[in-house]
Amino acid sequence: MGLDQYAFARKDDKQIEIAYWRKHANLEGWMANLYKARSPSKADHSFNCVELKLFEGDLLRLAKEHESLEQAEGFFWGTSHQEDVVSTQAFIDKAGVLIKDGWEIIYTSWW
Repeated sequence: MGLDQYAFARKDDKQIEIAYWRKHANLEGWMANLYKARSPSKADHSFNCVELKLFEGDLLRLAKEHESLEQAEGFFWGTSHQEDVVSTQAFIDKAGVLIKDGWEIIYTSWW
C-alpha cells in the first residue's frame, strides 16, 4: 500500500502515461492544494483517485517550485526524495511539449 501517482496525456481517443511517481508526498501536496484552490467546494474531500487537469500555467509554476516543494504528509504518502525532483523535471519537460501539441495533461493519484 502507498501513494501511486500518474500523469497522462490525452488527445482525441488516445491516452498515454507520461510519468509515474511512488510516494512523492510533496508533489501530492502541491497537486492537492491546486485542486482545492480550483474547487473550494471540494476542499473537505479527500484528494484520492481524482483527475486534475493541468494547464500550461500550472506547469510553469511547478517548474519554478518543484525543487523546493513544501513538505507534505498523508496516510500512506511516504516521503519525497531527490530523484523525485529529477523525474518531476522530466515530466514538466514532456508535458510542456505535449500541451503545446494539443494534448490535455492529467494528474491522478491513489493511496
